[in-house]
Amino acid sequence: MVLFVNDFIIGNKYSYSYQNQVVNSCKLFFREVLKSRIDVEKFERPRREYKLPNVLSKEEVKAILTSLTNVKHRTMLSLIYACGLRRSELLNLKLSAIDSNREVLYILNSKGKKDRVLPLSKSLITMLSSYIEMYKPKDWLFEGQISDEQYSEASLAKVLKNSCIKAGIHKPVTLHWLRHSYATHLLESGTDLRFIQELLGHKSSKTTEIYTHVSTKSLKNIRSPFDEL
Repeated sequence: MVLFVNDFIIGNKYSYSYQNQVVNSCKLFFREVLKSRIDVEKFERPRREYKLPNVLSKEEVKAILTSLTNVKHRTMLSLIYACGLRRSELLNLKLSAIDSNREVLYILNSKGKKDRVLPLSKSLITMLSSYIEMYKPKDWLFEGQISDEQYSEASLAKVLKNSCIKAGIHKPVTLHWLRHSYATHLLESGTDLRFIQELLGHKSSKTTEIYTHVSTKSLKNIRSPFDEL
């Protein structure tokens, strides 16, 4: 039975948390229900995967954004990158989230039921103002084809896919890549990791620290011994 559970952990494609629940359930069942002599501590726990975030270069981000001729599309993707937004955060934005006078954007009740305030650059405020003047949204900042309805996730993903094709980028880019790129580019420009954590809305600093593994700023200062041959 121990081998069966361990094989399940090694070979299955379920999430880390689900696998952990299976192990806990098996331990409880054999120890408390069956009163089994099986050493439940031999059940192996799943190993959490640590995958590095995918990051685009600034040149690639610029190519994606400049390939867009539709004002709404360009504004949406620009806002995701410029503020490091999650897809849901962008689509849930209301007009009231923008404070042009204070030059900030309010993200309310996001992941983990957290609110946060993000800085808006003057160029981004100008872009947003032009978009609002042209499209005149009523409630949601980005409406779909039907007035008063949110822009859909599928449509937003399609916008990014088409922009990558136009920009000649053949990587499997997702909207979250723009958020990862925002964080990494901030780190490479010298922004303190603690500030990046607040801007991204991360609960733990360990989540933000992963960007130190994909930043190339420090790597460029390392001289390979190959160059000394």
